[in-house]
Amino acid sequence: MINAIGLDADDTLWENETFFRVTEAEFAALLAEHTDAPISDRLYDIERKNLARYGFGIKGFILSMVQTALEVTDQRIDPRAIARILELGQEMLAHPVDLLAGVPEALDALEGRRLILITKGDLIDQERKVAASGLAERFEAVEILADKTPEAYSRVLYRHGIAPGDFLMAGNSMKSDVLPVLELGGHGVFIPHELTWAVEKTDAPDHPKLRQIGSISELPGLVAELDERP
Repeated sequence: MINAIGLDADDTLWENETFFRVTEAEFAALLAEHTDAPISDRLYDIERKNLARYGFGIKGFILSMVQTALEVTDQRIDPRAIARILELGQEMLAHPVDLLAGVPEALDALEGRRLILITKGDLIDQERKVAASGLAERFEAVEILADKTPEAYSRVLYRHGIAPGDFLMAGNSMKSDVLPVLELGGHGVFIPHELTWAVEKTDAPDHPKLRQIGSISELPGLVAELDERP
C-alpha cells in the first residue's frame, strides 16, 4: 500500500533544464572568440567541482560561468562580458514557471493522497518557483533539500511519520529521485525528461520496486496498480 507520494519539481512538474541550456548557449557564444575548445565541457567540469561549495541551483551556475570565463580568457575577459553573464543569471532567476503537460490532471487524479513536493537547490529560488507554480496547495508539505541523499530522504520521512516501505518517489532523475529511495526500501518511479543534466544521469538498477513511466499522466494509474498488490 502506497501511503505517501513524493514528487520532484524541476523537470518533473515544470520546465527547468531548458533555461540552463539556453543560457549556456549564449554563454558559449560570449566566449567563442577566446577558445576552440567546447565551452560546455569546461563549464560542466567546473560546475561539478563547485557543487560541494555552492550547492545546486542557478546561483552556483552563475558563479561557475564567471569562473569559466576568467579561466578561459586568462582573466582578460571584457568586464562587459562579465556583466552580461550576471544579467543572464538574473534572467534565469526571473524566468516563468511553465508546468509540464499533464501535471494538473495527474495531481487532480491523486487528490486525497498524501503528496509531498521534494526538490533540491537554492532555497529562495525554489520557494519562488513553488509559489509561482500555483501548485503549493496540492501538497501536504514542501521540502527543499540541499541534496537528495538517502539520509536527507530518511529525515523527511521521519519528520512526516512515513514508513519507507509505504513511500513512493517520482521524478526525472534516476540519481536523485529514485536510487536514494530504493536504498531506503521505498518505491521509485522514473519519469524521463528529454533534457537532463549530466550530473543527474546514471544507469537504472534491476530492482523490484523500480518503475519507469512515459509521463506524469501515467502516475495515478501506476499508484493504483501498486495499491492492489499484497
